[in-house]
Amino acid sequence: MRIGIGADHAGYALKETLARMLAEKGVAVTDFGTHTEESVDYPDYAAAVGRAVRDGRVDRGIVVCGSGAGAAIAANKLRGVRAAQGTDTYTAHQCVEHDDVNVLCLGSRVTGVALATEIVEAFLGAQFTREERHVRRLNKVLSLEAEESG
Repeated sequence: MRIGIGADHAGYALKETLARMLAEKGVAVTDFGTHTEESVDYPDYAAAVGRAVRDGRVDRGIVVCGSGAGAAIAANKLRGVRAAQGTDTYTAHQCVEHDDVNVLCLGSRVTGVALATEIVEAFLGAQFTREERHVRRLNKVLSLEAEESG
């Protein structure tokens, strides 16, 4: 699996930890920055990761900011991106299984390293079920996206 990862200054340290953990597990990681704790704007990194997912350069994305909320909002503005804020392991796998989420957003100021690691593992270990009810609901979401962008 190819993972794109990015963060603003608030998420920098957690991003670095997660990228290292993933690389140690043999996951191909593309780091979209930031590369310091100097103040930057989260939409830039959410967009970089989201575009990489949308364009097929990576399979899934992870974006870290202070709360995870801003990154999720920004990433969801990109057509083809379905981002969810991950605060627990259930949500992390369920959002993929039911909603085909392709970008996980984490909050470094609200989620510790150990839990963030478990959330990422749950997200990456999950697959969209393709059950009829989930496909039907996802198609409705995709129709909303097409309606709003057209």
